[in-house]
Amino acid sequence: MESEQLQKLFTHLEKVITWRINNPSEDFNGGAPELNTSNHENFQLGDYISGKELAHQEVVVLLMALLPRLDPALLKRIYLELPGSVLFDFCSTNDSGRLFYPTIQAAQYVLGGDSISERLKALDYFGPNSVLSKEELIVFSGSAYENSQINVHEEAFNKIMFGLELLPKMSNDFPAEQILTRRSWTDLILPQTTLQELKSIEAWYNSSRILMEDWNMQTKLKPGFRVLFHGEPGTGKTLAASLLGKYTQRPVFRVDVSMLVSKYIGETEKQLAKLFNKAENKNWILFFDEADAIFGKRTSVKDAHDKYANQEVSYLLQRIETFSGLIILASNFKNNMDKAFTRRFHSCIQFNNPKHEERLRIWQQNLPEPLQLEDIDLEQIAQRYELTGSNIMNVIQDVSLKTIALQEPGYKVSLDMLLDSIKKEYVKEDKIFM
Repeated sequence: MESEQLQKLFTHLEKVITWRINNPSEDFNGGAPELNTSNHENFQLGDYISGKELAHQEVVVLLMALLPRLDPALLKRIYLELPGSVLFDFCSTNDSGRLFYPTIQAAQYVLGGDSISERLKALDYFGPNSVLSKEELIVFSGSAYENSQINVHEEAFNKIMFGLELLPKMSNDFPAEQILTRRSWTDLILPQTTLQELKSIEAWYNSSRILMEDWNMQTKLKPGFRVLFHGEPGTGKTLAASLLGKYTQRPVFRVDVSMLVSKYIGETEKQLAKLFNKAENKNWILFFDEADAIFGKRTSVKDAHDKYANQEVSYLLQRIETFSGLIILASNFKNNMDKAFTRRFHSCIQFNNPKHEERLRIWQQNLPEPLQLEDIDLEQIAQRYELTGSNIMNVIQDVSLKTIALQEPGYKVSLDMLLDSIKKEYVKEDKIFM
C-alpha cells in the first residue's frame, strides 16, 4: 500500500513537470495539476508532507530532490517524450549522460517557467527561512549555486522515508561526537545538593513544553536551558552530562572545541554556525567540554585578531541564547568564563573533589567482585588518599589488569599493588605521594 501511495506522489511530480514543459508561460498556482495532500496520508513521506504543511511548490522541490534516490529515470522518461524542452538544459547528467538529475535551476523552471520574476521567487524555497532548509532536507552539490544538483540529505532521507533519526557522525561540518553511558544516577556519587541541581535540569526537560507552550511563556522567556558545570577534572562533569541524556532520552554530543577554534579570522564563527544550525530544533544536548577555550573572557582589543575574537564571543552569546535545547558548558574554573556567559546560565553547578565518605562509596561501588583485598582497609585508603572519582576508576582498572595478568587463583590484591597504582595517579598530576 505504501509503495502505491509513494508512486502516486511521483506520478503527480511527472504530471507537474510535463505540464510545465507544455505550458512554459502559465502561472504555477493557477495552472499546475492540483495536489491534495490528504490523499497521500497514512504513510511516512505523506504524513511528513501534511504534518509540516508543505506548500505545493515545496512538495515539488522535495520530490525533485528525492529523484536521484527513488526514481532516477523519471526525467529521462519525460525527455524521451518531450526532448526539445529547455528544462533539460538546466539539469545535470550522470557520467554516461544517460540520466538527468534535478538542479536548483531546473526546480526554478518547473515552478516559474519563462517568468524571470517567478523563477527568482522560487529561490525562496532554497533560502534559510524555508521549511526545506530549516529541516535540513535539501543538500546541494556543484560549483555554482544555481547549477547545484539537489538531493536529500542522508539523515533527512531516513527521517522522512522511514521515521528514523540517523544521528550525525563527527566531521568538519559537525565537530561533535555522541557520548553514551551504561551507568545510572546511583553511580554518580556527589553531594545531595549537587544531585538535586542536576535533577532540576531533568525536570526542565520534562516540563518545558507545558511551561513554554501550554502556559504561553515563549513570549516572555528565552528558549532552551543553559548550564555551567565547573570543577576539577575527574569530578563527574562528563558522566553527569551523559546521564542527563540517558534519562531524558536525548542524544548528548560532546563538542570538540579544538575543531571549532581557528587561527583564521572569521573561521571560528563559521564553524559555530554549522554546529548550531545542525543541532537546532533537534532536542539534542550540546556538551562543550573544556569550554574555556571558546567561552573564556574577552580581551582588550590590541589588533584585528582580538577584535574578531571578541566578535566571535558576541556571536556565541547570541546563538546560545536562541538555542532551543540544552547547552552544558564544562570548565575547570568558573572564573575563567566570560561573565557575559555566566549571567545567562540558568544554573551553575560546582563539582567538588569527593570527600572521604564519597571516596569510600566510589571504592565500594566500583571494585569488581572477584577481587580479594588482602589486609586492605578501604576506609583508611579513602581517608588518606584524596583521589577524584576518575582517579579511583583508573586505579581500579590498573590493579584489576595486574591481578588478571598474574594468573593466580583468587585474584588477590596486595596493599603494595594497590598503593603502586595510586602512586601512578599522583605522579600523573605532579602530586607528592606519601
